[in-house]
Amino acid sequence: MMQRVRGAAKDTFRSLQYRNFRLFFAGQSISQIGNWLTMVAQSLLVYELSPNGVALGVLTAFQFLPVLLLGAWAGLVADRSDKRKLMMRVQTIAMAESFALAGVALMDRPPIAAIFGLALLNGVCTAFDNPARRAFVTEMVPEHEVQNAVSLNSAMMTGSRVVGPALAGLMVWGVGFSATFLLDGVSYLAVLWGLWRMNTAELRQPERTPRQRGQVLSGLRYARSEHELWVPLVMMTIIGTLAFNFSVFMPVLVDKTFGRPVVWYTVLMSAMSIGSVVGALITARRREVAVRDLVRASVGFGLALLALAATPWFPLTLPVVVLIGLGSIMFMTTSTTIVQLRCRPEMRGRVLALQAMVFLGSTPIGGPVIGVISEFGGARAGIVVGGLACLGAATYGWMRDRTLHAPTQVPVTPPDIAAQIASSS
Repeated sequence: MMQRVRGAAKDTFRSLQYRNFRLFFAGQSISQIGNWLTMVAQSLLVYELSPNGVALGVLTAFQFLPVLLLGAWAGLVADRSDKRKLMMRVQTIAMAESFALAGVALMDRPPIAAIFGLALLNGVCTAFDNPARRAFVTEMVPEHEVQNAVSLNSAMMTGSRVVGPALAGLMVWGVGFSATFLLDGVSYLAVLWGLWRMNTAELRQPERTPRQRGQVLSGLRYARSEHELWVPLVMMTIIGTLAFNFSVFMPVLVDKTFGRPVVWYTVLMSAMSIGSVVGALITARRREVAVRDLVRASVGFGLALLALAATPWFPLTLPVVVLIGLGSIMFMTTSTTIVQLRCRPEMRGRVLALQAMVFLGSTPIGGPVIGVISEFGGARAGIVVGGLACLGAATYGWMRDRTLHAPTQVPVTPPDIAAQIASSS
């Protein structure tokens, strides 16, 4: 039994045998916890200054608007650049932004405009970091380990959500907002150290894309021409706009629906992350993924959201949000893996940037919409909209996949015509 467990663990974590990926994994593990400190503390600070869903929706819009506006260009920059060096520059700017937030939070009455402005700067960093970081994963491991590395990266990213939100809640309650933002700034040193210590000779760096006109549009045309890239992108657009708005409807659900202190929002986020880690590890063991796997994950995510909307008592939300974490990360990881594996290397940065645009970049549209719905119709209404969006996206994916993979009908030649053909030959 123990030998079987060890074998399963070795198979699940096999990408960690490569030193560069270990350095990346360790540095990001620390830094991503820090990112969650800022994301959660920022939401709590805005909610304290302006306790309504609309303000949270506006914050979310500022955080992700740059991804929508700059994402396509940022993906091209990633394809043209040394991704490791690009990430080091971007992470340094993000570190300075966290330190600036710590200074703003020290004020007696922090100006909410300054918080929105720094959120916008962080969004610019996210726009450039996201495609570079995700494309860089494929350079640290052999081709046959890409899916495992992508899944482990997702497990690490979501695993940070188990610790990050809970730690953010404890720090905001215990030492205040400024110290929470300060700790996030310090955490960037871990990822910078990991990138600096890498052996660049062992990286599988593709040829850099030369500068030409129309390269952004060529990435869009390429994604549109590939069924297994386009269907996940459309599904991600629908779900990213209306379902991935946890930081908008969760505080309202905790505060106004269940009447609990808003800090319980961090507990729900941590519980959700437990399911996310399980989902990411499940996908890490897969050898193949297809659109039908994405459809199943979308259905599971949608049903879990609808179950949360129907939950009558707060204690029951904990197991339900675990299922939400499971479904959401299986959808996200499967989508990312499909793009990583099906995309040509020279197009990977641009297509991953498109995915980030439709996922994170759709949030400036969906965040305020869900914020208004949650504020005036109740958090349950906002959650129902997200659940129905997941089921709608799953229906689209299932219909498109069934159409494009329908069995070819071989025409049967009538006997009389067959006889004429045979006699004439």
